[in-house]
Order: sequence, then structure tokens, then C-alpha cells
Amino acid sequence: MTPLWQHLIDVIHKEVKPALGCTEPIAIALAAAHAGRLLGEHPTHIDVAVSDNLYKNAMGVFVPGTGRIGLPIAAAVGAIGGDPDAGLEVLAGATPQNVADAVKLIEAGEINVTRATTNEFIYVHLMARSANHDAEVMIIGSHTGVTLLKKDGEVILEKKLGIQSGEEGGSTIEGLNVDLRAVYDFAMQADFEDIEFILEAKTINVALAQEGLDNEYGLQLGRTLAKQIEDGFLSPDLLNTMSAFTSAASDARMGGASLPAMSNYGSGNQGITATLPVVKMAEFLKSSDEELARALILSHLGAIYIKSHYPPLSAFCGNTATSAAVAMAMVYLKGGTYEQACMAINNVISDTAGMVCDGAKSTCAMKVHTSAQAAFKATVLALSNIGVASQGIISADVEETIDNLGQMVTNGMRQTDEKIIEIMSH
Repeated sequence: MTPLWQHLIDVIHKEVKPALGCTEPIAIALAAAHAGRLLGEHPTHIDVAVSDNLYKNAMGVFVPGTGRIGLPIAAAVGAIGGDPDAGLEVLAGATPQNVADAVKLIEAGEINVTRATTNEFIYVHLMARSANHDAEVMIIGSHTGVTLLKKDGEVILEKKLGIQSGEEGGSTIEGLNVDLRAVYDFAMQADFEDIEFILEAKTINVALAQEGLDNEYGLQLGRTLAKQIEDGFLSPDLLNTMSAFTSAASDARMGGASLPAMSNYGSGNQGITATLPVVKMAEFLKSSDEELARALILSHLGAIYIKSHYPPLSAFCGNTATSAAVAMAMVYLKGGTYEQACMAINNVISDTAGMVCDGAKSTCAMKVHTSAQAAFKATVLALSNIGVASQGIISADVEETIDNLGQMVTNGMRQTDEKIIEIMSH
């Protein structure tokens, strides 16, 4: 295996992993869990300051296993019942008693959450105290990026921040220069045994979708669409079943289901989008496990590549980039060429690049649904050799399109993001 391919596998392992609950409140819960371990006993007070983007994406989403929305419950239950070694599944072992104790802290006014003044997109600064100790934890740059641990004023861990991928845009994945062709060739040519691990994304996200179909979570979009298919109001075709199934997973995730999502680049919803439309297309085409694995590498690694061109949190809904990579994977499954895959990416970005992120919440299921349908529509056009080119931000060269998108998000949407956060905070 070449060094490049090994690096790409390492990137996938780093950026595609199970996450229980929306990753923004989970980052707060993870910081709190570290503080709880440092204290060695239940906290009596917690102060946490977070970046605006993290605040936006955590304020309106259910925290799994708690039945509650928002940042305070994430901090309180994380400190009391979280496992800091579990990463994005920090709350998997939290008990009803942990939740009850956390609610008591909140009702006593002992959990204080504020917006921090920082240029970091992902930033958590948490201070906790108990009867006998105090603790300080910082997470910066990524949802699991712990940079500081202090107990009673003594530094236990301190890390200097490196340059975070995507902060300045550019065509890199974690510091390694690559392009879309390199991603595609890796997905097509790597030994199946080396990429078979990606099939776990199917297992995890299919289970989450089934949970959303079986139970009432969030907006119930997927469940509602499935019922309309069953009743004959919607046809049981690939597009409708794919969209309903994908939406149901988002419903469950945003509605607080105690099942993980296989995330992508720090987002469970984007991991759902990168996985389930591809799975449903593969089922329809009766693709082999190897073909599905290669398609999932295209969708997940392709999404990571596109999203590395702009900040990890912004006013831009990341499902646009993810669904562009999904379209590339669908083209492959249907027997299309690399050139048609590039057309499909351009088609999706042309269609949905205006979709903004106004925080994580139950209505994310609608954007997941829109993204799945956009990927399918773009695929159908591309397979007929129809592709958007030299219109708006879409170039004839897909690499230029991706770079244009990165510039628009990084440099053009800051004011939009600030206005969204201002509106939501009121």
C-alpha cells in the first residue's frame, strides 16, 4: 500500500466514527466528563463557555438518553455520568439516575452556559467545582480535541494547537495535498480487505434509521413519508424509499435516540447522508459488498475532501458537500465514469449551495431529505452526460468548483453566520 493510501485510510478512521447524539452538545458533555473524572466526585457547580457556532448547533437538539434539549443538560449529565474515554459516545453509559442528578443541578441554577469570545469554530472552556476540588477543561479545534486538563490549578495535560484542516480553505486533507482524482482512484483500486471496515457505517446507520421508522422521534419526517408510501399516496420507488429511510435516521438522531450514528467530519447527520442513500442505491442495484464498500469510501472520503476546503462549523449546511460526494458514489454504482462523477458533484453544488445552517435541531431531517434527493437528481443528469458548468460558482473544472465553494463559505458567509447566531440567541 502506498503512503498516500495509508494516509487516506487513517483520515477515514479519524473522521468517520460512531457518535451518540449531536456532536456539538456531545463535545460539551465530553469536556464535562473529563472534569468529572478530575474532580473524582459529583460537581456542585459548572461554568462553560463555547464558541458561537458550537452554541448555535447545541441549543436546539435533544441530548440522547435525557429527554431534554440544550447545553446545560449536556454539561451536567456529562460531568455526572459521562465516560471521557468513550469520545463521541461519551454518554452511552449514562443512567436515569445520572440524568436525575443532572436535572437537580440545573434546577438549582448551578449550570451556567455562555458564549465565548473566540475565533475558534469549535471551542469549549469548562470550569467545574465540587465539595473538595476544582477542574478546568478545554476542547479546541475538533469535537474531541482536548487541549487542557487542570485539577486544583495543576496542569495535567496541555497541548498546543496546530493548524486545523479547513480553517483557511485549500485542497488538503489533514495536511496532505490530494485531489478528487486521488480520492476516486483510491476508492476504485484499494484492496477490498483494506476498506471493508467502512461497511460498519451501513450497520450503524441502518439501525438508526430503523429506530426512526419504528418510533416517534423529532420531526418524524421519515416515519411520515414511509406511512404515505405504505398508504399509496407516495410511490414505493427508489427515490422516495431512499429519502424516507435517510430522513428517519436523522429524526432519531436529532430526537435523542440512544443509538449512535456513524458520523462524517464531526457530523452525525452528514454521516447519515453519506451512508444511507448509497446503501439504498446498492440494494436496488443488487451491488456486492465490495461495490458498496468502494461507493461508501467515495461518499465518505469525498465528503471529507470537499469539506476540508472550508471551516468545520459555519453558516453553510455541510450536507451540500456530503450529498455531492454521495452523487459521485451513486454514479459509480450505476456504472458511470469518473467524468460523470465530476458532473454529478457540480450538479449537486449548483442545486443546494444556498442551504444555510441555522443550528442542529429536529428540522435537520428535512435538509437531510433534500440532500438525498439532490444527490439522486444530480446522478440521473450526470449519467445522461448532463452537467452544470461555467454557471454561477460552478466551474467546468470540478476542482475549481470545490475551491469556489470553499471561498464562498470561508470568506463570504461570515456575516450570514453572525446574523443567524444573533437571531437564534434572541
